[in-house]
Amino acid sequence: MSPNISHPAGQGTSPLRDATIVTGIVVNVLLYAYALWIARSGAAGLDRLLVEDRLVEWLQFLGFTALAGLLALVAVHLWRRRVGLGLDALVLAGGAAVVALAALEEISWFQRVLQVETPEFFRNNNRQGETNLHNLALGSSSVNKSVLVKLIFLVGITHNLVLPLLARRMPRVRSFVESWGLYLPPLWPAVTYLVLVALSQLTIGHGRVGELGEAFGAVHYLTTAFAAYALGVGRGGEPLFTTAVDRRRASALFSGFIVLLVFFAWLLAAGYAGRPLTPG
Repeated sequence: MSPNISHPAGQGTSPLRDATIVTGIVVNVLLYAYALWIARSGAAGLDRLLVEDRLVEWLQFLGFTALAGLLALVAVHLWRRRVGLGLDALVLAGGAAVVALAALEEISWFQRVLQVETPEFFRNNNRQGETNLHNLALGSSSVNKSVLVKLIFLVGITHNLVLPLLARRMPRVRSFVESWGLYLPPLWPAVTYLVLVALSQLTIGHGRVGELGEAFGAVHYLTTAFAAYALGVGRGGEPLFTTAVDRRRASALFSGFIVLLVFFAWLLAAGYAGRPLTPG
């Protein structure tokens, strides 16, 4: 069953007036500025930001975990509202599972946290000697570099640029996307996200600079998904918060939650600062 595509009050307002989206943009811009600043000290300084168990990786994990929880919550809301599973609820539940998998993959399923020895299969087939799937060897490269990076690039460009631009001229594009339970991010935060990813690749010389782009993505999708599903920003259908007052309060609270996630990521990274850096 497709959701009822209506136009709540949040849809007609500028996304740049929403505190959640603005917070996401500010966090990503500050993260990029911080990376530029510590890049002056060379690769050693960037290691403290980009390698395993440091700020960028923990921010990815916390952002993707929160996003998975949000998608699961919306899926349950849709299921309970219509007393049955529809296509949109199933897609969102599947999306929540995929995002949760990505979060766990980022920290190798808590392997280093729990100090679990790498099983023999992964020692022999994982290019970083870790217990995860995305670094499994694929020829002379890995699953991540050969498949996932290209797939993420295509999905990111399509979802953040191609489809939003098409939807401006053809509203049925947005209606089709939303009939699957999905959303299209507002153009301004989407373009900001893509520009920051491109700038990080061009201006920061480090072998793991791609991790910075993934952190941008975690923050971007968490904030725009909350704005779409909870507040109705740029999306049809009934949002989780239906009154203007509730939407403003929820937006302010979630903005504080995003800042708290960054703080927790910093604390976790500081806790691992005394451990040896993982190579690669």
